[in-house]
Amino acid sequence: MTKRILQGEVVNNKNNKTIVVKVQRRFRHPFYGKVISRSKKYHAHDEKNKYKIGDIVKIIESKPISKLKTWEVLDK
Repeated sequence: MTKRILQGEVVNNKNNKTIVVKVQRRFRHPFYGKVISRSKKYHAHDEKNKYKIGDIVKIIESKPISKLKTWEVLDK
């Protein structure tokens, strides 16, 4: 099975080796047809603490690193 790759914005980097990435998706409502925007936050592993708030990054699924971290940063 392939691993999912998502792109989003870093919204928090205060934890050691962890960033929080906000991923937004846009889709058309199945009945009304209006375009809706939804967002979700993912905790991702950042080994070198090099990403700052506001950076756009790609994250990939990984094995669980901690209770909340199941994603790793691919690149900017």
